Amino acid sequence: MDWVKIIHILCVMGWMTSIFAVPRALIFWKREYDRLGEFGPLGDLTIRLYRFSTGLALIALATGLWLGWNLGFPGWVWLKLGLVTALAGHYAWTGKMVMAARKGSFRESDMFLRIFNEVSVFGVIAVLWTVVVQPF
Repeated sequence: MDWVKIIHILCVMGWMTSIFAVPRALIFWKREYDRLGEFGPLGDLTIRLYRFSTGLALIALATGLWLGWNLGFPGWVWLKLGLVTALAGHYAWTGKMVMAARKGSFRESDMFLRIFNEVSVFGVIAVLWTVVVQPF
């Protein structure tokens, strides 16, 4: 069971990093696209980061469910799962923006992307609080 916790923590850390990094990379990719007028190396990096992190998210979810099952799914685990679902929705929205950017369509402004990037911080803080405090 300890190896499951280790894998879970490592995958969560990787996914959380990308939750913050991919929207920020979209900002710089958009600027690069405006400057070059074509798909540049930053776009390729952003797509690869998003794809790799999606795999980490799936492993984190699977190991998290495994750990929750072993704990008997107390109330705080359900809260954590709800918050993680919201973060997954945020990440899926990020993926839609990445795929649109891949086609050369940057509809969102820099300001929107910055705010979008920061919103996820509140979700991550809520998940951490839930795990540490275990309110119910």
